[in-house]
Amino acid sequence: MLPFYKKILVPTDFTPNSEFAFKHAVMLARRNDAKIYLLHVLPQVDSSMRSYLSSVLGDNRLEDFEQSNMEKARQDLKKSLEAFAKKELADFPEDLARFSGIEVAIGHPVIKILDEANRLDVDLIVMGSHGKGALEHAFLGSVAEKVLKKSTRPVFVIPLPK
Repeated sequence: MLPFYKKILVPTDFTPNSEFAFKHAVMLARRNDAKIYLLHVLPQVDSSMRSYLSSVLGDNRLEDFEQSNMEKARQDLKKSLEAFAKKELADFPEDLARFSGIEVAIGHPVIKILDEANRLDVDLIVMGSHGKGALEHAFLGSVAEKVLKKSTRPVFVIPLPK
């Protein structure tokens, strides 16, 4: 049986390549009559920075500060993602209707992308590669590469156009 994609997850980091990957996801959704979910992952505050802030602010104030600011950042990012989708699809209202959700998660990008893919039970993940140089790639790896290696779902990795 040929695969059909009914739910597509598109992680984005607001780079030009993730915008390019988004366009591929829209075309796949159009051809498969699929729903699209956009995801952005906010990294957690480094533990050494957290310790420093905790010593300066105190534990209770740090938690209050984190809660209020993370929620505001989450809402701002959701609005930015909505505006991005509306701008990109202004001439294609039928594609805008394919959006089923915008998620903003906090944590390690690879883990959160895979968690959201499982939670939403998507059929496909479409994401951009980053095109880092050979040295950075050898030492750091990329989020796309790690998602590709760890995912149990199909992953389309879209390179930057030349």
